[in-house]
Amino acid sequence: MKKIVYPVLVSALLLSGCGEVSTNKYNKSIFQSVPKEKAELLQSGKNKQYCAQCGMDLIRFYKTSHAASSESKDKKYQYCSIHCLEDHLGHGVVLKNPKVVDVSSLKFISVHDAKYVVGSSIRGTMSRVSKYAFSNIKDAKEFQKKYGGKIMDFNLALEKAKDDFKYYK
Repeated sequence: MKKIVYPVLVSALLLSGCGEVSTNKYNKSIFQSVPKEKAELLQSGKNKQYCAQCGMDLIRFYKTSHAASSESKDKKYQYCSIHCLEDHLGHGVVLKNPKVVDVSSLKFISVHDAKYVVGSSIRGTMSRVSKYAFSNIKDAKEFQKKYGGKIMDFNLALEKAKDDFKYYK
């Protein structure tokens, strides 16, 4: 039930008031979305466009997208957010090679190279506290200057994502 109801509720809350796609680099209402041709989908199968954990559209929530491979079967998973990556990890899944989309280039980078801006005024995905990743500190600082938040590494951002789950227990 959680996989159906929860994403629908969160999607409705996050997408309320969204208008047409703007060319503004940091458009607040639809910031996570990209045109389909700019999105890189790493998982395969008929549902490759949807989050492996919650089912949300990966193109609509591309700029918060994370990906990883299973350790045992080398299956690739893609998630709409660090929240869903953490949710999958919380179920005892062992993942390798975690990646995140660099907001500036729209390319996947290692989470260990990423600089996350956490808690900006730009809406998050699956969380009230936004978490956006950048490949270089200059872009992260530019984003932070305009929209606030704190710059941190993946481990700290993942700890913040774990905070989301305190409300469900």
